[in-house]
Amino acid sequence: MGTTAEKVPFWRSLQTKYALTYLVVIAAVLALLNTYPVLVSQKMVFQSKQTSLQSQAAVVASALAGPDALSQEGVSRVMEVLGDTGLSRVLVADSSGMVVYDTASASGAMGRYAMLGEVVSALKGNDVFRVDFAAGAFRSRAAVPVTYRGMTLGAVYVDEYDAEQGSFLLGVQQTLRTISLIIVFVAMTLSLFFSKALTGRITELLGAIRIVREGEYSHRVEVSGRDEMSQMAQEFNALTGRLQTTEEVRRRFVSDASHELKTPLASIRLLTDSILQNEAVDPDTVREFVGDIGEEAERLQRITEKLLTLTRLDAGTPVEAEAVPVEEVAQRVTHMLRPLARAVEVDLRVKLEEGLTVRATRDDLYQILFNLMENAVKYNLPGGEITLAGKGEEAWAVLTVEDTGVGIPEEDIDRIFDRFYRVDKARSRAAGGTGLGLSIVRDTARRHGGDVTAHRREGKGTCFTVRLPIQKEEGQ
Repeated sequence: MGTTAEKVPFWRSLQTKYALTYLVVIAAVLALLNTYPVLVSQKMVFQSKQTSLQSQAAVVASALAGPDALSQEGVSRVMEVLGDTGLSRVLVADSSGMVVYDTASASGAMGRYAMLGEVVSALKGNDVFRVDFAAGAFRSRAAVPVTYRGMTLGAVYVDEYDAEQGSFLLGVQQTLRTISLIIVFVAMTLSLFFSKALTGRITELLGAIRIVREGEYSHRVEVSGRDEMSQMAQEFNALTGRLQTTEEVRRRFVSDASHELKTPLASIRLLTDSILQNEAVDPDTVREFVGDIGEEAERLQRITEKLLTLTRLDAGTPVEAEAVPVEEVAQRVTHMLRPLARAVEVDLRVKLEEGLTVRATRDDLYQILFNLMENAVKYNLPGGEITLAGKGEEAWAVLTVEDTGVGIPEEDIDRIFDRFYRVDKARSRAAGGTGLGLSIVRDTARRHGGDVTAHRREGKGTCFTVRLPIQKEEGQ
């Protein structure tokens, strides 16, 4: 029974995380957009104000420089000559710091000491400049000393209040904020759209995984695009296709195995019931039935052993391959099968290239050759021949088993390596076949990186070709 999928909370979903990621990046960009241009603009205004005010203050100081001490009348005459400076305030102090001129008459500074840090610093011979931006306006202050022949006669202090450029800068800020709000809205819309489009495909793939988990191996995901998600969907479809094939093979295997095991078991049960239920059965009949039971038990044992062999091969247990001389294994196989071959009047021949060695294990090579040659004996005709040949071709050892038997129909060639598949079921059972020998041959060959194929011979019979990695001698 499948488990109910847990719903992902909204704040933990990938869609939310992707959307928040986009928004964080955009917020960082907008923060930079709203601060950097403003700071640069302020700096440019500051520099412009400094140059302008210090130049104006220097002009006034230059006009006041002379041999006479600064007085109210003298400074006033000079300022009349200079005309309107356009500044908010112009203040002139003598060498003692007493204010002798001030355009801001309401301040009450005339005749008093200038209590301004800029004036004090200018009387010490320094050029001073300060600028502030507050309440939407720029306030700039500059002070320069009035000197004549190395003597400090006083100081000029100028003050400018500029609301026009302040308003312009505030307008730029407001425009940037408006643009930022529009960008945020568009970005939120697009981030939600793109994150939903991306996570929607992930959600679709997740739903497909859950469907397959319930056993629907035929389910597929629609593939579109050429990005990583499309590749993931293609891999998922390939995986489910393989799972579907594996499941079909498993079910067919279980069904065929059950059927094959059921037949000898049913025969054993029938024979034992016949002995037990018939009290008058004579000893010869009992002996015959017991012999039949033994044959069915042997058949059951053969099926079980071959199933265990296939299970071991399916498990993919690593093997330590070694150099195996083909001739030695071939002699063992022919020695074991020669009595069976003589009984059916079949001649065994071996034609192997001298020194042919494969990279495998002795047991696996024996399994391959024994199954192929045993089949060739069982399905041959009286007076027939079986030829085991082998030669090296570059990196491969090519082994062939040819017989002059009944042959395999062309339509069955592609299926003879399937498990439990028999071309002639009645003949196979009569010969004691299980339908697993060729499957074991194919899986064993592939276990060592090789393969096996079959084709009809011209005339009569079948030829099986096994390719295994060759073991070359050192120095070759």
